Amino acid sequence: MKRILVPVDFSKEAESAAKVAASIARKTGSEIFLVHMLELPVTTIDPAEMNTISSEPQIIYFMKLAHQKFDKFKKLPFLEGLTVVESIQFQHAFSGIIDESEKNNIDLIVMGSQGASGLQEMFIGSNTEKVVRRSKIPVLVIKQSVEEFEVNDILFASDFNKESKSTFHRVIDFANLFEAKVHLLYVNTIHNFNTTKNIESRIAKFMADFDFDNYTKNIYNDISIEKGILSFARDIDADLIALNTHGRSGLSQLFNGSIGQELANHALRPVVTFKI
Repeated sequence: MKRILVPVDFSKEAESAAKVAASIARKTGSEIFLVHMLELPVTTIDPAEMNTISSEPQIIYFMKLAHQKFDKFKKLPFLEGLTVVESIQFQHAFSGIIDESEKNNIDLIVMGSQGASGLQEMFIGSNTEKVVRRSKIPVLVIKQSVEEFEVNDILFASDFNKESKSTFHRVIDFANLFEAKVHLLYVNTIHNFNTTKNIESRIAKFMADFDFDNYTKNIYNDISIEKGILSFARDIDADLIALNTHGRSGLSQLFNGSIGQELANHALRPVVTFKI
């Protein structure tokens, strides 16, 4: 991991995300790319005159204001000694974040959100879901401020099908980075009920291809997958929830429909997603 992208709107949530990114950067020697999406009113910019955008007084004002905020933001103590690159782009938030991540060969996106209080504003709600859905690289969503980002226990929730294997090596990389234990979780519900024997066999086949033994196997019964994930995370006091995602439907086949939004809204713990 060499490059970490943090979308910044200069809010407390963005500061929390940057703090986590800084903690990871110190462990990995990574650069941090701070990006601010300057979404101006449509009437401010004439699409036919994009080449002359810098001549607009309003644009110049907002650009100067953003750079002033960046100057203050980069002086936050937790960024001291790190390589930090700032960028201001005129794009919609979610598409701009994806473009910046691809342009700069980013290895991880760290985003802030308001967690259980409801996803709102620039990095919340549909923008977070769109980034998670479209990003080809892992996305780490931070909901609460943390003094030191330490990960000892990672909850990896999955249906452990063949497709999910394609990203599990990234979960292992995260675990090795923090020397963390991975808790494999299959949530059994009425709607996706399976026998203990079949689930254990599925998990064993899933793990057979990986040279990794710092994990536990867990089957949890609950009324829904999202409630099972949240309840089990509380039971083991997980530091991080890891999920696979699927580009065409948001969270993967196991986590489809509204489950992604439910987890984003109600999981106060950090959530990291890996695209299948």
